[in-house]
Amino acid sequence: MFSLLLPPKKKQVSFMDFQIGLVVAGLVVGFVVGMTGVGGGSLMTPILLWFGIPPTTAVGTDLLYAAVTKTGGIFVHNKKKNINWTITGWLSLGSVPAALLTLWILHSLDADTTALNNMIKYSLGWALVFTSVAILFKKKIMVFSQKHAGDKFHSESKTQNVLTIAIGVLLGATVTLTSIGAGALGTVTLFFLYPILPTPKLVGTEIAHAIPLTLVAGLGHASMGNLDLALLGQLLMGSLPGIYVGSMLSGKMPDLMLRNAIAIMLFFVGFKLIS
Repeated sequence: MFSLLLPPKKKQVSFMDFQIGLVVAGLVVGFVVGMTGVGGGSLMTPILLWFGIPPTTAVGTDLLYAAVTKTGGIFVHNKKKNINWTITGWLSLGSVPAALLTLWILHSLDADTTALNNMIKYSLGWALVFTSVAILFKKKIMVFSQKHAGDKFHSESKTQNVLTIAIGVLLGATVTLTSIGAGALGTVTLFFLYPILPTPKLVGTEIAHAIPLTLVAGLGHASMGNLDLALLGQLLMGSLPGIYVGSMLSGKMPDLMLRNAIAIMLFFVGFKLIS
């Protein structure tokens, strides 16, 4: 596992030429994330595959992209006291070791690039399908969890902590494999486990948890050569202003139709990847 911290044995994938399409993609994804809160990874990674980026490079680059773009959000949410650092700690206790273990497994498969790309592609497909379902049924999941707020696993702190760590393990493996899950899946699972907490605190807590997870996973992928800095720069060039504009418009326009359209699109993309 410590070998992940060493420089990659093989040369990095060739740096991409400047493409305005990638900047526009970053702008659109940033705008949608800022306005609706839909996870950037679930949108960006399929777009990168569409541009012909290898799955390993797409995931590795997108993870660091997510870490950078969400860093600004943590300061805003912390200032508004929307972060429960205790829950963030329990999540990280499961997710970070799971991410390191997953990176070690991926590193052991690094010799077979084809198998590694297929594994990531298949995992990405299932992650997209589950993400689309989570987006479509988010409100129903919230209503169900609030009805059972007095159940044993909600009222006993020890059980809650264990389940929170388990969620962290699941998110750590999923995010490291596919770069998807830190946003949409993570928030929905927290809605189910902590239905009494206000929505802004759950969202802020998941953003706080996503930063160390995506950073660790992204650096691990970078150590294996799965990072294109030129690609990362072009995505950030578009996404940073996109997130700002989207955040300014958040709540000022109905986003239900957009959310449902995105969920349906993600479902079909995911289904195509696993079929």
